[in-house]
Amino acid sequence: MTCPEESRRAGPARRRREGRLKAAERHRRQQRLVRLIVAMAAVLVLAGGGYAAYAIAQGQRERRPPPGVVTFANLSRTHTQEQVTYEQVPPVGGQHAPIWQNCGFYDQPVANETAVHSLEHGAVWITYRPDLPSEQIDRLRQLAESQSFLLVSPYPGLPAPVVASAWGTQLRLDSADDPRLEQFVRAYRLGPQTPERGARCDGGTSATVSEP
Repeated sequence: MTCPEESRRAGPARRRREGRLKAAERHRRQQRLVRLIVAMAAVLVLAGGGYAAYAIAQGQRERRPPPGVVTFANLSRTHTQEQVTYEQVPPVGGQHAPIWQNCGFYDQPVANETAVHSLEHGAVWITYRPDLPSEQIDRLRQLAESQSFLLVSPYPGLPAPVVASAWGTQLRLDSADDPRLEQFVRAYRLGPQTPERGARCDGGTSATVSEP
């Protein structure tokens, strides 16, 4: 039988022991919570990384050039007030006017020299034969009005019904309905070929000419 004195001495010891047990249990719960949070964070990081990789890959696929694109190198970027004779029809780069052509839709031809300056700023120049069916011209108009840095204009003597050009690149198309047209726009509008990315495609000239 335990005497009252021993019970009094055992009371504080028992409470200390119980306190240590409770503290140890709290510590274990905290450790489990920390491990759970770390695990969840790792899952989120992996998921985020996977989504980012998917988004990058998807963006790269969307900006992939379509088949049929022809590229040109060593194009001059100097300014000139003179009329320029270009090797490509329509031109994709080279000497050009100090002022650029405002982007948008035109129902009259624009000067080669000002359009080339727009290409230098990252524009895609879509040219079409003047006798292109009206519904296809309307499609090109809608495309030009749907986003910036698109220049659309007729071009007499064009080697194909529709030609899409960016700085140093070109694609000939038989129709404005060809899905490669929008693929070209996604790949090259303000694309990596742009010599002066960030330059404007407004605030220039909206003048037209009787022939390119």
